[in-house]
Parts: sequence; C-alpha cells; structure tokens
Amino acid sequence: MNEFWIYFKLGLTHVLDWNAYDHVLFLIVLVASYTFLEWKRVFWLVTTFTLGHTLALILATFNIVKVNSAYVEFLIPVTIFITALYNLIRAGKTPKDGGMGVLIATTLFFGVIHGLGFSSFFMGSVGSGTDKFVWLLEFALGIEAAQAIVVVVVLILALIFQSIFNYSKRDWVLVVSSIVIGLVIPMLLESNIW
Repeated sequence: MNEFWIYFKLGLTHVLDWNAYDHVLFLIVLVASYTFLEWKRVFWLVTTFTLGHTLALILATFNIVKVNSAYVEFLIPVTIFITALYNLIRAGKTPKDGGMGVLIATTLFFGVIHGLGFSSFFMGSVGSGTDKFVWLLEFALGIEAAQAIVVVVVLILALIFQSIFNYSKRDWVLVVSSIVIGLVIPMLLESNIW
C-alpha cells in the first residue's frame, strides 16, 4: 500500500506542480464554459480526456508508440490554444446536442497528446521493472485525482463569479479563455520546435 501512495502522489503532484501548469490550463479551458448544473457533460469530457491520457501513457510506457518529445511539448500548448479559441468563438452560444460528439472526439485526441507528454516524465521517474503497469495505473490515478481537484475549483470559481459578482456565463468564458491564451502564447513561442 505504501508503494501505491508513492506513485499516486507522483501523479498528483506532477499535475499540481506550478512549474508545469500546462495540464491545469487545458483543464481550465476544457470546463470553463460549464457549470455544476451541466455536471454530466463535464463528467464525460473529463473522463474522455482521462481515457485518452491513460491510453497514451500505456502505449508510450510499453514502447508501442514512440514520439519525439519536442513535437509533443509543442502540441500540448496547441491543444490549450485551440480549446480556448473554441471557447471564445462559442461563448454565449447555446450548445448543440449533436456537437458533443465532435467535442468528445477532439478531447480524446487531446488527451492522447497530453498523455504522451506525461509518459516521458513517468518513464524517467520509474525506469524499468516488472510492476511498471501497476505503477502506471497508480500514477494515472494520482493524475486523475489532481484533475478532479482542478475541475471542482474551476466550477466553484465559475459559480462565485457568475452568482456573486454577476458575471454572465459568456463573460466568464471570454475572460478565462483570454487569460489562458495570454499564458499559452509564450509557451508556443518558446517551444523547442522553432
């Protein structure tokens, strides 16, 4: 059980590390346009992101998929930028039920990209061993717990700003997405891909 907490905490602290906040930025823009009343959509989006994320971790850890980390490190802020831009375009518009399928598929793909980014950290932290799959699942559980914390905090902040400070939902989405774009542009410009 002690080993479980080691890898769980490793995943938890990796997401919540202030020096590696790209994962948090993606989660913020992923759920910025939702409230607690739309918890089913939030649940499916975050779960889909988790599935893509975990699948990529498994594939990369067992050398089924190999990617250039410079490309992945560039694509992660691209996913954040695209999601925030989507929020800016869709802010204040009523979501179409049919559009959820495209959003789910995109979120799954973005989860794969983020998972590939975590795989190099995970492999560098654990090396090789017979229990690598178990360690990976424990690490993934830590990541998912951290994601749940981030999502709940974003939804609470949305509730506070929309109910106490009388922000409209549209204004909340526009402000949050714009701030995230402002934070992610330097990440794109400083990428090793250039």
